Amino acid sequence: MTEPRVHDLADPSSGSRRDRILDVLRSSSEPVAGTALARELGVSRQAIVQDVAILRAAGVPIVATVRGYLLTPAPGAHAHRMVVAVRHAPAQAQDELLAIVDVGVRVVDVAVDHPVYGELRGPLLLDSPADVRAWAKATAETRAHLLSELTDGVHLHTLESSDPDRLRRAAAALAERGYLLPGATPAASERPDPYQSKEHNP
Repeated sequence: MTEPRVHDLADPSSGSRRDRILDVLRSSSEPVAGTALARELGVSRQAIVQDVAILRAAGVPIVATVRGYLLTPAPGAHAHRMVVAVRHAPAQAQDELLAIVDVGVRVVDVAVDHPVYGELRGPLLLDSPADVRAWAKATAETRAHLLSELTDGVHLHTLESSDPDRLRRAAAALAERGYLLPGATPAASERPDPYQSKEHNP
């Protein structure tokens, strides 16, 4: 289905701008930075952040990644999924992620079980070593804390691949490095995308 046309009666131009944001995201195969959208549309980055928030509230499946915004692809080419439970120090995060993408597996997200807020989940959508390095660089430059720091290093990753054998190889690589939690025996399965809207498909 087509994303909704979202208009603001108080500011008609904002509705047209959101339509243009969707057009840009639909035409790009890569994430689009908020600063690039702001420059193209002649507004502040904060205006883009607000527009994206309104679009997401309307059900448009936009995901914010370290490289920018993108419309989440419909499941298909990457139908097989696995959730792995891991634990490591913040300094080992890049090595952990590289162990996964090096065998051709996508890291969809990271999640932790917070004692107050329950499950906290963040999209990652990392497919390659270059993606991991960009994520690590952004984390270092912004001095951002990892979600896993809230739970003493324990967290979950949703992994995705068109080949279930690659998922098993990724889990084995994590186990070899000592990151996989003892007793955790992940199994590949076909799962719906947690970031794919059931009502709006790009």
